[in-house]
Amino acid sequence: MSPTLFAMIVAAAIIVCVLALMALAYLLVRTREESVVRRRLDPQAAAVARDFSATGNAPIIESMARSGKAIEQMVDTEGESARLMVQAGWRSAKARLFWYAFQAALPVVLFAGVAAFWTFSDSPQRTMTSLLLAMMAAILSFLAPRWVLRSVAEGRRKRIRGEVPLFIHLLVLLFESGLSTRQALASIVRESGGVLRELGRELDLVLRQVEAGAEAGDALKNLGEALDVEDLSTVLGVLRQVDRYGGELREPLLETLQVIEERRGYEMREKVNLMSGRMTVVMVLFFFPALMIFVAGPAFLSIVTVLGNLNAQ
Repeated sequence: MSPTLFAMIVAAAIIVCVLALMALAYLLVRTREESVVRRRLDPQAAAVARDFSATGNAPIIESMARSGKAIEQMVDTEGESARLMVQAGWRSAKARLFWYAFQAALPVVLFAGVAAFWTFSDSPQRTMTSLLLAMMAAILSFLAPRWVLRSVAEGRRKRIRGEVPLFIHLLVLLFESGLSTRQALASIVRESGGVLRELGRELDLVLRQVEAGAEAGDALKNLGEALDVEDLSTVLGVLRQVDRYGGELREPLLETLQVIEERRGYEMREKVNLMSGRMTVVMVLFFFPALMIFVAGPAFLSIVTVLGNLNAQ
């Protein structure tokens, strides 16, 4: 590549990066102006801003959190992040504050690393490598927080799904002892917090909503839709139906438990079948060649030795 062509490529890349930074700055300013107007018109947005200010953290962290919120509004136009934060259990104002601050700090850290590499590197391809690293940093700045949030939310949803069978057993025992739905949920929250760690927190929130005047059915429905765990949504649907129309709870819960256990049995069989196939591939690639060497190796060496002696004679 000629020096003139390389200089033109570098200049074009620098111009593109500068334009991208200018566009990002314009979008941040525009988003902040829209957020100011939205806080004036929308009480919920104003409440979120007050939550950031009420956490008692440093003003720089609050400013970073607002910048992270602006970045999230540009990337997430469908409100997925709010749902994932609920599924991850990050409902408090402090948790949201530090999450948005992380979103704002990540691009700064990544681009600072790229700048440090460009400044202190002695590589002859320093400029081109720095441009590639800058593009990777820009991509990771927007995608990495979503990956982290989705991973945390999915892990918590799996833990909640694992607690559902025990939750059903406890409900059956409490209903057989004569407790109502609210009393059973309150007993589970009060006595089973160490066993149902994730579900206990969610049920505690439902009870607080009910005590504040919300309908139990609506609170359970919102919980099922927010967590999006199929087994839990089925159980909460049974509780809502019985709480609204009355009836026996033991049989529907036991039938639901049987369906859940059968479904998990099918899933376990599928995992075992996949694992057996993978182990077959591993055996063919690694174990079978070693076995052939161990079994047929001495005979092969004997044949080679005999043939070598014949040639020597």
